[in-house]
Amino acid sequence: MTAKKKVSIEWLSGCSGCELGIVDLHEKLLAVLDEVELVRVPILMDTKDYVKADVGIITGSIRTEHDIHAAQAMRKACDAIVAFGTCPVYGGPHSSAYAHTKEELLDGAFRRNPSTKTSEAPQDVPRLLDGNRPLDSEIAVDVYIPGCPPGAAYIFDGLLSLLRGTDPRIGPRNVCFNCDRKMVKSQQPALRRSFDGSFDPEICFLSQGCICLGSVTLDRCLAPCMKAGVPCFACGGPSEAICLEPQKDVRSEVALRMAQLTKIPAEAVVREIEQQAKTHFAYAMASPVFRQKPTFLLKKWTRTAEGGR
Repeated sequence: MTAKKKVSIEWLSGCSGCELGIVDLHEKLLAVLDEVELVRVPILMDTKDYVKADVGIITGSIRTEHDIHAAQAMRKACDAIVAFGTCPVYGGPHSSAYAHTKEELLDGAFRRNPSTKTSEAPQDVPRLLDGNRPLDSEIAVDVYIPGCPPGAAYIFDGLLSLLRGTDPRIGPRNVCFNCDRKMVKSQQPALRRSFDGSFDPEICFLSQGCICLGSVTLDRCLAPCMKAGVPCFACGGPSEAICLEPQKDVRSEVALRMAQLTKIPAEAVVREIEQQAKTHFAYAMASPVFRQKPTFLLKKWTRTAEGGR
């Protein structure tokens, strides 16, 4: 009988949604557990030790000094490291810290927040870093599985391929590949937001004047949001084309498609994305994938949207 692979899990700055994503495997989880021995799971086990393991799964991003210590300890203890979820891969939802200084964030959360009634930020917690960072800014990563959380099908395929030493079937497609809505030419004259009236469930959101990021987002979810009537908000991180091609930009790519499908000028779409930048870039703005693009001016867009403050 083949010995089970030892798997260690660590939870950095995150929300535990990825751990729940593993539970969402349901009966498929039994197939995974047939091949692994869990030696460290903070959400289930009361252990502080970093046990030697074949595979280390890390959720959450690098946000505090404690996160750095934990990531380094996992790297030393584990033969392979998996960045599991959008937080360790790209920085995650709390990447919005990139748009502000650490002092501005502490002021908003504690010093100038009427609900906290304190003039000082907490001192007995791990020190907050100046910025939020993806996992590979601190340690080497062997496997990346983005998603918020990753879809069960991708978790199952990714984990088993790693455990068995086989190639994963996960492909580089974008979210649109699994969306049933049809792109059609329309006479839509103006932009609409997702809460602005009803939308035809058979027609692409772009054709109806609503910004949807499915065409510029990596598919790690099977497009459940669009099937439920919600436009994609890019929780899986940018598509392969956006990551690898310097000239590709989320704003211009979406604007071009929408301008071709509707009567809305591309410039109007670009302005809307910039005005709502902390929403449209929420899951990956801390990543070099965006920060190193010369067209990515999120701090400027944010100041403009907030009235120049």
